Amino acid sequence: MTDTAAPVVFVLNGPNLNLLGMREPEIYGHDTLDDIAGRLEDRAQDLGLSVDVRQSNHEGHLVDWLHEAQAVGARAVLLNAGAYTHTSVALHDAIKGIKTPVIEVHLSNPHKREEFRHRSYVGMAAKATVAGFGAASYLVALDAVLHL
Repeated sequence: MTDTAAPVVFVLNGPNLNLLGMREPEIYGHDTLDDIAGRLEDRAQDLGLSVDVRQSNHEGHLVDWLHEAQAVGARAVLLNAGAYTHTSVALHDAIKGIKTPVIEVHLSNPHKREEFRHRSYVGMAAKATVAGFGAASYLVALDAVLHL
């Protein structure tokens, strides 16, 4: 739910994040994306912000939503691109192509995982990265929006 009186922060989630709470809980935790969205809405209200939380398994949707964030004057974007983090030049270019600041978010610490997860095309273009705090990574990133 978006409060139009408060600056909006887009929270964009990529592939398989709809499975949070069920998928590899030893890595990603037991919180669902809805649980995280609820916490973000509460924190955003405390910070005088609103959040627009979205998830897609399709790369093009994420690119379109990054463009939309700029078009509507979003304060920032929190982006957990999932596996696209490590593969998507399209997301890299979309982030570079907008003025809206993007904070990359990860539940786990990609550098403590498989080698292929150590390269982030999203991180190369993002303003900052928050990783390794589980579901709280999103809250840390939202708090950081106030410092942009």
